[in-house]
Amino acid sequence: MAAHSIIHPTLLDVQKRLDPDGKIAPVVELLMQTNDILTDAVWTEGNLPTGHKTTVRTGLPDPTWRKMYGGVQPNKSRTAQITANCGMLEAYAEIDKALADLNGNSAEFRFSEDKAQIMGMNNALATALIYANEATAPEQITGFAPQFNTVTSVENSDNIIREGNATPDGTDNTSIWLVGWGSDTVSCIYPKGSMAGLKIEDKGQVTVENVDGSGGRMEAYRTHYRWDVGLCVRDWRYVVRIQINAEDLTKNAATGADLIDLLAIASETVPTHEGVKLAWYANKKVRSYLRRQIVNKTVNSTLGMDDVAGRKVMTFDGIPFRRCDAILNTETGIS
Repeated sequence: MAAHSIIHPTLLDVQKRLDPDGKIAPVVELLMQTNDILTDAVWTEGNLPTGHKTTVRTGLPDPTWRKMYGGVQPNKSRTAQITANCGMLEAYAEIDKALADLNGNSAEFRFSEDKAQIMGMNNALATALIYANEATAPEQITGFAPQFNTVTSVENSDNIIREGNATPDGTDNTSIWLVGWGSDTVSCIYPKGSMAGLKIEDKGQVTVENVDGSGGRMEAYRTHYRWDVGLCVRDWRYVVRIQINAEDLTKNAATGADLIDLLAIASETVPTHEGVKLAWYANKKVRSYLRRQIVNKTVNSTLGMDDVAGRKVMTFDGIPFRRCDAILNTETGIS
């Protein structure tokens, strides 16, 4: 798995190429420490100013068994075009200049205050990659959950695994995701001609109008954050969703979800483990129960600690098992 960090560009790789003065690098390192889904994601430049239009194959041609003097009708494959849109995630930080200057190192003080804004951007994007839905919030992007949300009459229903206790009318469900990142499978995108990742602009000293609601003014330091980002699922076969009832989990799988069995099914669902950057995503509750269930199983463990891109990470079936706290324990059931 470590080789995939060389083959597939991560956000850190893109930033190193596009921002030679290194101003963004500390921000990327901070994101790496706080949310693994952003670290794993492969990033590609869109072919539109607002996103990416791509062509996907939806059907293969059917050959003919020909008999002597029999004819063969020409045919062709079927394709469709899909467009993944980018959204604009923005924030401002404003700090009273007098307060920032008190300690004699305003730059360091500003950075300590700005970290909260960065973390907020990080958490918002992680949540959006899972749950955002343009159908209900047009200004946002469309994440994984709205695209994998029904097991009837949809092409990707085979990639949705619903554990028996995860009822459609329930609100105590959670999901485990298996994603095969790659430029031809699943990637985060940024608009054509723009820079990938979180952009930070130091606006310097500004006068804030009406700071007290009574027409008063204040001198402040202002920082602007902007992240133009989208999610493009070119090949739905490389995304698998497992939905389980979070409240019914037990450490020995006597009741509730048998996590080991479900993960094995999901691992076999993707077409191949080669040529893509596979990763599991679940919240801390699921990760905890997975470890406890494996301890209570009298089988060879498929859970391990492996080196991935120079870091020790928990793996299942050789695939990094990441923690993503943006995944809720209060999901509604898949229809």
